[in-house]
Amino acid sequence: MRMYLVGGAVRDKLLGRPVVDHDHVVVGARPEEMLALGYKPVGKDFPVFLHPQSNEEYALARTERKTGHGYHGFAFQADPAVTLEQDLARRDLTINAIAEDEHGGLVDPYGGTRDLDRRLLRHVSLAFVEDPVRLLRVARFAARFAPLGFSVAPDTMQLLQQMVRDGEVDHLVPERVWAETRKALGEARPSAFLRVLREAGALAVLFPEVDALYGVPQRAEFHPEVDTGVHLEMVLDMAAQLAPGNDLVGFCAFTHDLGKALTPKHELPRHIGHEHRGVAPLRQLATRLRVPTEYATMAECVCREHLNAHRALELKPAIVLKLLVTLDALRRPERLQVFLDACMADKRGRLGHEQDDYPQAAWLRRARDAAAAITSAPFVAQGLQGPAVGAAMEKARVRAIAEMKLCNT
Repeated sequence: MRMYLVGGAVRDKLLGRPVVDHDHVVVGARPEEMLALGYKPVGKDFPVFLHPQSNEEYALARTERKTGHGYHGFAFQADPAVTLEQDLARRDLTINAIAEDEHGGLVDPYGGTRDLDRRLLRHVSLAFVEDPVRLLRVARFAARFAPLGFSVAPDTMQLLQQMVRDGEVDHLVPERVWAETRKALGEARPSAFLRVLREAGALAVLFPEVDALYGVPQRAEFHPEVDTGVHLEMVLDMAAQLAPGNDLVGFCAFTHDLGKALTPKHELPRHIGHEHRGVAPLRQLATRLRVPTEYATMAECVCREHLNAHRALELKPAIVLKLLVTLDALRRPERLQVFLDACMADKRGRLGHEQDDYPQAAWLRRARDAAAAITSAPFVAQGLQGPAVGAAMEKARVRAIAEMKLCNT
């Protein structure tokens, strides 16, 4: 029996990045031997065990064979005769197919360390095309490692394009598309996720509402980058800077401008009312991918209200309060922060505007605090009841925001 550290743990150690998960492969063992050593079984499709002390995963070396379409269309074989090289061969990318033995020695049969040095995301074998999830994983790894200079190897990109042409991507289930997309939106350079999918031809298949933004012009005086798709890429990367790792902010940025793809051609490059046009395609996308309610709800708020955020300093106090209520920010201030991060990313996600001030954020936070400070207690003490209490609180909150605004002018 031999045990090896594998996958992302080895890759990230070699890159000098923090190692989050330690996964291991066990060669030359049977399930009963693992049980005798105190390991706890957790695998359903193939033998995976948890270490009795560390709870780290130990999977028996295995091979896999394509039996059908999609992520679940595989048969696995795990027995003591499976070699480490065979187990590593079934992995997606060479940089994820490096193992480390108990002495720290590397086993690298597919050139993963070389591709780390060359900053390449390259497939291990032609079996790569058998699992459509790998297309999304490559795009996600591109989003993670783009700041380090990584790119997709040309021959791997050709395989991604082949997967799209062969219709393998059509068999992706919504849950897996969402899971990989959500992770990608929390990475350091989400724009790379879009670019890889688009070059592979998969963006139009998986996210037609987003793909439709490319080539749509905007007014150059406000958007020097002009192309709406390029603007979206910039907004996503700005969101990743403002709220690192926050995939909720990332999803709001991802869907905030979908309405621009629906602007009538005779109105271009203006996009009057795009914030309202974008709600329908956003709901369509969220329903198709079974996006969690909180993500869909917040994204819709950002889509519909981001222009109000940009002009917050000019809004009447009653409209400011309505915006805060729409966001449920009086009860849940964290929702206001998500909204503001996404809106600030939109404002700064423009060529030459990356460092622009956004005083609207501080003003809306102050307005929220002023409104939230108004409680029902004094109105109940005055003898008001039912709807009268709510009406009095609303008037008081509008006054509080108005007074706050006067103090700041």
